[in-house]
Amino acid sequence: MPARAFLVRLAASLLLPAALAVPERPAMAQQPDTPLPVVIGHRGACGYRPEHTLASYELAIDMGADFIEPDLVPTRDGALIARHENEISGTTDVAEAFPDRRTTKTIDGAPVTGFFTEDFTLAEIRTLRARERLPFRDHGFDGRFPVPTFEEIVALARRKEKETGRVIGLYPETKHPTYFRSIGLPLEPRLVEILRRNGYDTPDAAVYVQSFEPGSLEALRELTPVPLVLLLGAPEKRPYDLAASGDPRTYGDLTTPAGLASVARFATGIGPDKRLVVPQNPDGSLCSPTSLVADAHAAGLFVHAYTFRNEPRFLAPAYDGDPFKEYLSFYVLGVDGVFSDFPDTALAARTAFAKGR
Repeated sequence: MPARAFLVRLAASLLLPAALAVPERPAMAQQPDTPLPVVIGHRGACGYRPEHTLASYELAIDMGADFIEPDLVPTRDGALIARHENEISGTTDVAEAFPDRRTTKTIDGAPVTGFFTEDFTLAEIRTLRARERLPFRDHGFDGRFPVPTFEEIVALARRKEKETGRVIGLYPETKHPTYFRSIGLPLEPRLVEILRRNGYDTPDAAVYVQSFEPGSLEALRELTPVPLVLLLGAPEKRPYDLAASGDPRTYGDLTTPAGLASVARFATGIGPDKRLVVPQNPDGSLCSPTSLVADAHAAGLFVHAYTFRNEPRFLAPAYDGDPFKEYLSFYVLGVDGVFSDFPDTALAARTAFAKGR
């Protein structure tokens, strides 16, 4: 069977209408000059190494990822470090190193108990070692890697560019920006200063800055011309308003054509939860795809969907435990990129997809 026919049949088998197969991808200035979806190393290659470590990012680069994705939170003295959350007990040995720093805080309207980056200086953070967050992944690297700063991640990308001769994109996220602004540690000026100092200060720079908070992107739009991406949460987290984080503005449902048009005023792309593209029923079965990808493209926005993982527990039953099938179904639907814990699998599926075009 020709590869293209295989892809169309696969799409139909996964409840994706064949009419949507292999659509033409619209030309957008901020999307890399390729007809294929970009692969973003989600927290590096965190399916293989502890997330947000230089080892994880370097492995993602060596696998061929187009971008590496650091989530950014500040230390007490204002350094930007890479952690998925500012509460770091699950990803470091902080509880053993600083047991007296345990506390409870209200983060974006919810109480959280643990150990928070904003209570530590960078010097103290540098004494910590990273560990694997998920119990079912490899813990053989626990304790081996430090927590990196954003500057160190940028330096790694630049070094690997020289070694490989290819561009290594950066995809930083501002985490809990309203909260950090409220305690005098705004993320946006610090992030922009680091980007500018390292040459990421033009509309075509190899960087996307992402956030779940429209207000953070609106602030960034005043500070930098680089492409911005609004993250859109899972269906149960809608409507997208910032009341929980203290922002009085309500943005409404940003997945509608009108909502996407409003996003296009300050962003150049969206990063939706994959269930906003292909919903899933409570019994695990897949629904027909939504019009989100087409609607976003009509608004001039590219679409980078998240998060793709190899483990069967993260795959809908329709994929039969095969992550290749999930990647191919989303590539067929026309997404412009994917966030993946396993960049090598995403890239292998992209190669198969390219052969079928």
